[in-house]
Amino acid sequence: MTIDIRQRAADSGFVAPLDAVVRGGHWLVQGDGTRWRLPVRRWHGAPEPAVDAVVARCAGPTLDLGCGPGRVTAALARAGVTALGVDVSAQAVSLTRSRGVVAIHRDLFDRLPGEGRWAHAVLLDGNIGIGGDPVALLRRCGRLIHPRGNLLVELEPPGVGLWRGDAYVTSAPRRGRHRPGPAFRWARLDVAAVRDTAADSGLSVSDLFRVDGRWFGELRPTS
Repeated sequence: MTIDIRQRAADSGFVAPLDAVVRGGHWLVQGDGTRWRLPVRRWHGAPEPAVDAVVARCAGPTLDLGCGPGRVTAALARAGVTALGVDVSAQAVSLTRSRGVVAIHRDLFDRLPGEGRWAHAVLLDGNIGIGGDPVALLRRCGRLIHPRGNLLVELEPPGVGLWRGDAYVTSAPRRGRHRPGPAFRWARLDVAAVRDTAADSGLSVSDLFRVDGRWFGELRPTS
């Protein structure tokens, strides 16, 4: 239940970026004050080359975990892949469905269709942070995919390591006045720290790749 509560807290924090792109932008703020601008225009836009590179590695039924406004789910469907978006936000699911693809309103730690039979699952756009515990999240993802399937994860560049803690989303829609949202547990994981984290989750890193300055990992079950 703790993980479920944390996910739903994160959902409330990400309501503003799902609403719209605003002048001044949206920022993820860590408990120590470190701020990271959220690429909201990208989330609401068409799939970019990095998404295309991830989609090219998906040859069978794929879960898009934390699908947000649905551009990745839509890209998978356009490539002829059976895709299901999953998000704890009803608004995100509505936006995904408006793209003409399938999504369900559910916490990814709850029971999902076809558990253990999905060929692929993807965690993009910082979704490795969901719940604030990458080991628990990756372990859950490993149970969702087929033993010969894989998990495609977007990672931070070298130097971030593994960070876990409280965070919140803030927006500056008018005159630079920031509006902080509710706090939630979050995490960040880089390309150097992913191997140990994956091993603790029962997964191994089969490949690391970079597209347009962004890093991604391909993880597979070890048993």
